[in-house]
Amino acid sequence: MKRFAKISLIGVIVLFVAAAGGAVVKYRADQSYYDGYDASLPLNPVVRGTEQRDAYTRVDFTYQSQPESNVPSILALPVDTPKPYPCIIFLHGIGQSKSFLDEIAAYYTQAGFAIVSFDQYMRGERRIASKDPVSQLLGLRKRTSLNVIDTRRLVDYLETREDIAKDRIYLIGASFGAITGCTAVAFEPRIPAAVMTYGGGNLDLLLDSEAARKELGRWKGPLTSLVAFVTAPSDPVKYVGKIAPRPLLFQNGEHDQLIPFAAARALVEAAGDPKEFAVYDSDHVGVDEAQTIQVLKDSIKWLLEQDKRNLSAANTAMTPAGPAQAAPGAAAVSSASALPAAS
Repeated sequence: MKRFAKISLIGVIVLFVAAAGGAVVKYRADQSYYDGYDASLPLNPVVRGTEQRDAYTRVDFTYQSQPESNVPSILALPVDTPKPYPCIIFLHGIGQSKSFLDEIAAYYTQAGFAIVSFDQYMRGERRIASKDPVSQLLGLRKRTSLNVIDTRRLVDYLETREDIAKDRIYLIGASFGAITGCTAVAFEPRIPAAVMTYGGGNLDLLLDSEAARKELGRWKGPLTSLVAFVTAPSDPVKYVGKIAPRPLLFQNGEHDQLIPFAAARALVEAAGDPKEFAVYDSDHVGVDEAQTIQVLKDSIKWLLEQDKRNLSAANTAMTPAGPAQAAPGAAAVSSASALPAAS
């Protein structure tokens, strides 16, 4: 019995030391979570194809975000808008890929914007081979940090293009793209305004969704606690306040079963001013097509207003005497109801 007790005590000590060591490793990893951005690295862009569509020119390309890491992307350019174009970086949802851009691009290009989206890590051409839960969880942790780094490198690339207005690069994040988009904009000062569509913050609130309860059942508690622990450094409430004084528009559904409204409110409250909070009588974006189109059009209307202000401020700075003149490529201000339908 004494020998068994001694062995048990040794086992407890070993487990404690291992846990403590693991905690130290995780702490150090958390401290450098977003440190992978390096503007000095070559972008090595490669255009893989160009296609003319009814409402936009579609450019399929890659750029280098990190050493030996090429990011597949799609850029949609307006057809009848003077260059250089204002541009929107679109961060897609957790289950989507860059190809989703083809479903929404025409709305933005017909309003005068270029719009670009990349395959996030684990999606599209960047899927990981392993499907086991541990690999997927660690992949999610990596994905949230790479979204920030890849977004910043995409800004680097867009600034090299003569057809893109360098000081008019905006961001829209949808769902998971909004959760990670807040942090991307917080770290990237070159983005002057952004829209967060159906995102949220505070991981405890964010993971306490109706969808998680239905999907995980009695395992929800331990599983969501594990996810929250592993992805803790990615909580956008820690960073969103750093975006101010750049303007933000938050769009959320009051009856969202995927992103709890309490999590949406927590993210909005953590943000500084100026900010706007548009609340819709809806479930998650994408559930109802008509509602989704309205949300999309509202985001365009808001970004047109921000773009007009940016142009006005830039023109005032360049021409202190006399009225400001609109710069080439300025998107005309339009009401949401007057925007063209996507083709």
